[in-house]
Amino acid sequence: MANGGSGGGSGGGGGGGGGGSTLRMSSNIHANLLSLDASSSSSSSSSSSSSSSSSSSVHEPKMDALIIPVTMEVPCDSRGQRMWWAFLASSMVTFFGGLFIILLWRTLKYLWTVCCHCGGKTKEAQKINNGSSQADGTLKPVDEKEEAVAAEVGWMTSVKDWAGVMISAQTLTGRVLVVLVFALSIGALVIYFIDSSNPIESCQNFYKDFTLQIDMAFNVFFLLYFGLRFIAANDKLWFWLEVNSVVDFFTVPPVFVSVYLNRSWLGLRFLRALRLIQFSEILQFLNILKTSNSIKLVNLLSIFISTWLTAAGFIHLVENSGDPWENFQNNQALTYWECVYLLMVTMSTVGYGDVYAKTTLGRLFMVFFILGGLAMFASYVPEIIELIGNRKKYGGSYSAVSGRKHIVVCGHITLESVSNFLKDFLHKDRDDVNVEIVFLHNISPNLELEALFKRHFTQVEFYQGSVLNPHDLARVKIESADACLILANKYCADPDAEDASNIMRVISIKNYHPKIRIITQMLQYHNKAHLLNIPSWNWKEGDDAICLAELKLGFIAQSCLAQGLSTMLANLFSMRSFIKIEEDTWQKYYLEGVSNEMYTEYLSSAFVGLSFPTVCELCFVKLKLLMIAIEYKSANRESRSRKRILINPGNHLKIQEGTLGFFIASDAKEVKRAFFYCKACHDDITDPKRIKKCGCKRPKMSIYKRMRRACCFDCGRSERDCSCMSGRVRGNVDTLERAFPLSSVSVNDCSTTFRAFEDEQPSTLSPKKKQRNGGMRNSPSSSPKLMRHDPLLIPGNDQIDNMDSNVKKYDSTGMFHWCAPKEIEKVILTRSEAAMTVLSGHVVVCIFGDVSSALIGLRNLVMPLRASNFHYHELKHIVFVGSIEYLKREWETLHNFPKVSILPGTPLSRADLRAVNINLCDMCVILSANQNNIDDTSLQDKECILASLNIKSMQFDDSIGVLQANSQGFTPPGMDRSSPDNSPVHGMLRQPSITTGVNIPIITELVNDTNVQFLDQDDDDDPDTELYLTQPFACGTAFAVSVLDSLMSATYFNDNILTLIRTLVTGGATPELEALIAEENALRGGYSTPQTLANRDRCRVAQLALLDGPFADLGDGGCYGDLFCKALKTYNMLCFGIYRLRDAHLSTPSQCTKRYVITNPPYEFELVPTDLIFCLMQFDHNAGQSRASLSHSSHSSQSSSKKSSSVHSIPSTANRQNRPKSRESRDKQKKEMVYR
Repeated sequence: MANGGSGGGSGGGGGGGGGGSTLRMSSNIHANLLSLDASSSSSSSSSSSSSSSSSSSVHEPKMDALIIPVTMEVPCDSRGQRMWWAFLASSMVTFFGGLFIILLWRTLKYLWTVCCHCGGKTKEAQKINNGSSQADGTLKPVDEKEEAVAAEVGWMTSVKDWAGVMISAQTLTGRVLVVLVFALSIGALVIYFIDSSNPIESCQNFYKDFTLQIDMAFNVFFLLYFGLRFIAANDKLWFWLEVNSVVDFFTVPPVFVSVYLNRSWLGLRFLRALRLIQFSEILQFLNILKTSNSIKLVNLLSIFISTWLTAAGFIHLVENSGDPWENFQNNQALTYWECVYLLMVTMSTVGYGDVYAKTTLGRLFMVFFILGGLAMFASYVPEIIELIGNRKKYGGSYSAVSGRKHIVVCGHITLESVSNFLKDFLHKDRDDVNVEIVFLHNISPNLELEALFKRHFTQVEFYQGSVLNPHDLARVKIESADACLILANKYCADPDAEDASNIMRVISIKNYHPKIRIITQMLQYHNKAHLLNIPSWNWKEGDDAICLAELKLGFIAQSCLAQGLSTMLANLFSMRSFIKIEEDTWQKYYLEGVSNEMYTEYLSSAFVGLSFPTVCELCFVKLKLLMIAIEYKSANRESRSRKRILINPGNHLKIQEGTLGFFIASDAKEVKRAFFYCKACHDDITDPKRIKKCGCKRPKMSIYKRMRRACCFDCGRSERDCSCMSGRVRGNVDTLERAFPLSSVSVNDCSTTFRAFEDEQPSTLSPKKKQRNGGMRNSPSSSPKLMRHDPLLIPGNDQIDNMDSNVKKYDSTGMFHWCAPKEIEKVILTRSEAAMTVLSGHVVVCIFGDVSSALIGLRNLVMPLRASNFHYHELKHIVFVGSIEYLKREWETLHNFPKVSILPGTPLSRADLRAVNINLCDMCVILSANQNNIDDTSLQDKECILASLNIKSMQFDDSIGVLQANSQGFTPPGMDRSSPDNSPVHGMLRQPSITTGVNIPIITELVNDTNVQFLDQDDDDDPDTELYLTQPFACGTAFAVSVLDSLMSATYFNDNILTLIRTLVTGGATPELEALIAEENALRGGYSTPQTLANRDRCRVAQLALLDGPFADLGDGGCYGDLFCKALKTYNMLCFGIYRLRDAHLSTPSQCTKRYVITNPPYEFELVPTDLIFCLMQFDHNAGQSRASLSHSSHSSQSSSKKSSSVHSIPSTANRQNRPKSRESRDKQKKEMVYR
């Protein structure tokens, strides 16, 4: 006892901080300590003597020690003795007293039940003995006591049910109560943390201690809640032994004792930490935790933390108090957080030794705790880490940015599909894309895809989830998204299953938010019909399905009509950057055209009233823009169906206010010129870059005023003196103006329009004159507006003949040629029959497939080749060469199309190829249905590549074909210059002979882009070269479905682009036609009516040869712009590209017959005689008049002879002689034009 003062403080300070705490107390507290030594007479004794006396009194067993601080402000025990046993006793008495009462009640209840059971048996025996007295059925009244017991039981049951509802969180009140109890328990635990810095036991005044008052209020609430739980408990004994009940026993009664004794004991208040175990339940009540992993994670964390904090509280109590049998002399001063640290290093088996237990109780507790704590640490911590590590890295929610739209992209999310999509969507040629892209996929991205997302982190976000889960749709804010895009796996082995998956995605998204706009990719055309079954699917509101098979085969079909068109169209809707090449090579001109894309823009009011060809010429010459189509608003008031996209409608159509134009340009900014153009401000500007927005406001002019001004200009009088606008005509003009409120007429064409309007009167125009005018529609001077505006009013001879006939030649929509369904046996040709038929100018389709191959939808290839804007004799015969088992499966969709034959065999057989005269065909198409069944991507195209190389290596003796043709009574097209197939309705001149397969026009479908290097052995393409830069693609001899990926972003930014592309490549497929096919899975034949025949009046793609004809003078060094203007003015024909020989730029002649595509060349581009010009040609009503009877007979006999189609479609010699004369009488210039 060297340090008596220290010893006294240490021993007596067992409450709250031990001796160390007492030594740190201020001197005024020591001065107020009460001394027990009566002999000390001097009140001014030194502090050392006081400490000595206190110290000595501790070691005297008969004397009580002053062990707690006592102040005059807080009345406490005058002797300062500890009262920890009182607090502990209150809890023990409550616990064991209640347990005793429950057991006693159960015992008495058991005895009562036994006694009543014995009494019941006696009464039962009495009832049996007295059964005769109850035979009359009368019942004795129930005893009054039994009624009282029944009423009492009912009251208790209702109270019990009410208490159960209150604590079960089944109602809003119950949930609020449960959450409030948990929150107050955490609050009581926080108060414990605060009080743990004070001595274990100290005197406190309840009325002055704020924390004690709060703790008292909390515990009163806990007491009431304990009562509710007790009432609601079915088994009172198990309830009494629950963890939450034990926590209440050892925390609630000591608070009341502390108020009574004016002292506080920290005691077992740390048990409130056990309430943390219920944390996961509370979060589930609040609907915060929903997944099993999150619930499990919170459970593990709450159990681990509550056990840790509770054990730390016990160590803090015993270490700061000491052992009772040591008279609390072996205590040590540890803060609560030091105990927390001690328990963590103990559980983790680290044990630094800087903090350790000194008391026997503490060490004994550590022995047992380390067994359970180590097991818990070793099992819980790895599982917690695993759950945290397995949590979805991309499992958050999207936060919408104000003023910025976002789209959701889902479906087939891979590195290839995402990179292709982002490359096109975020292309620099678009205007500033203020759209954020949110990808949603159920598989986390790999490292490469993750790196791609990080490179575009400002505009791209990825979330892991499924669109089939409404919770995940809510995470990506699908209800506020501008659109949802669904990508398909183009390389899957089962296309139908992939389409079914995407359809289910559409159903899920539409079910969650019916108004969302969806753009989805579909692989098979027949699966598009299932989308129509979704009630909220509405193409009128922007929903679109991009069918890859439909567009792919449509592009290839258009290449059969104009070789190279598939490449040009694919480049138009794909965003490509301009690559400048200085060398004078074919790549230079090709890449200049590749940089062009399709855009839309509203036309300036300066164009209102002008005809479509006039606006096209002005845009091309003045604005350096190529306009190919407009969105026409009909007079019908229906919301969506009023708008139609008209491609090169001709000079009959006048531009209306607010007309949307479709342009081919290299930049979106260039297209703005069409919107900003002002005749007053920009008429004298030669540099199109200077055409910008001006401040002019041009007043609108009525139709009557424009007609009057034009009329007066023609007659040379002033408007006041001119009398040509009579009242009768004025009234008619008013009628016209009311009928076409948005229509207007240009000043330049007013006189012609006015005269056309006068000629419209029934008294001045006979039916013969109408018919005659209808036959002159290709001449600009004889194309009356009203007649061309509505072809139904003035049909040509061909239409009149069709209307008179009673044969179904077209489908019910009038968009396609149609014939009665034929059995497949009637169109099958043997090899000898095919050789005797001597096919020429036909299309050979080499198809690889078998009975187990997925259908590719050959109907989409045949439909564009059977469009009704071709006359019957212009239809190219189609011959399929392939497995008959596969073609039988496709035949159901092909049996309504005329001029279709099948040669069973294989495209790798040269005998089969020679039998179909492949050297005389207009196009050979190579397709495969087995491409996606091979895992190795480099081998997916092996069949197509082998077939292509096989054809190119074949050699032909053209004399054999000529002899066979002469033996059949006709000469193949191209061999006789007097053949009508050299007329404008057929195409370009065929080469005199094809002796090698290299010169055969071929287009090959590829799946893997890199396999394009194997098609041409003489090219120098690098294997890593992008597809659009390779020679086969530039020449139009290869096509891959990957180029269609760009349509997703193009459709999102402008849904009219997809409509335009489908109109161009499908031959006229419409949503109405798709609905019809969805009903019957086949085209339905229909009788010719004015409405259906009017649908034939649409332009088609053709190729114009410059070798001879009306444009031969421009072919030798002329300008493309002069050709453009001449073709547009003279024939209403819109040129948009060139198909040029690959080596045309060389000064020395070359034997190479390969051609490449040049899109939208500039005005001053120099032409060469061998060029072929892509153009949009008007439908000629009279091209088939002289062949009407022959075509009709051939058409009707199609089903009776499987060999007659190719023979009868060729006209007789008499017809060949009569055709030029009839054409001469109509149009001399048109006679020499050559189309393709």
